[in-house]
Amino acid sequence: MDNSSRYAKLTEFGKKLLGKPSLNDGLVLISKTAKDLLNADRCSIYIYDSEKNELWTTFADGISRIRISADEGLAGYTIKERKPIISNDPYKDSRFLKEIDHKTGYITKNIATSPVFSSDRKIIGVLQLLNKEGGFNKEDTRFMIFFSHYISTYLELASMFEDENEE
Repeated sequence: MDNSSRYAKLTEFGKKLLGKPSLNDGLVLISKTAKDLLNADRCSIYIYDSEKNELWTTFADGISRIRISADEGLAGYTIKERKPIISNDPYKDSRFLKEIDHKTGYITKNIATSPVFSSDRKIIGVLQLLNKEGGFNKEDTRFMIFFSHYISTYLELASMFEDENEE
């Protein structure tokens, strides 16, 4: 996909996202859009709970809620390093959590992650994409950083709204 059509699709996505008040609905749309724009097979948006030092996602393409320690896996490493990560051979990468593949039956061939920062530069989540034909590259990383910034305000506000409703 060339950059002009990618950014045109991103504009349409932004309009749709504004109509998704619930975090779950927004995560579904974000995941679908990120997969489409980066030609990946799967996408998860992990939300970072700093109090529990935990990452969780409510949507991983039909897989039930996944919770991991923020100290584990490539998503946890993304939080620690505060930068994107690409692993085009995750089974040879000691940071990769093979247990999730074993639990879900899915086989991860390559993975790319990007931190999602709040307006005050705290990490609020991790965007994670899996299985792009031919693997991920630096151009994908640049776009993931842009996309993470693009969705950050929505995630920050939707998370705050959801927390208020749970009280």
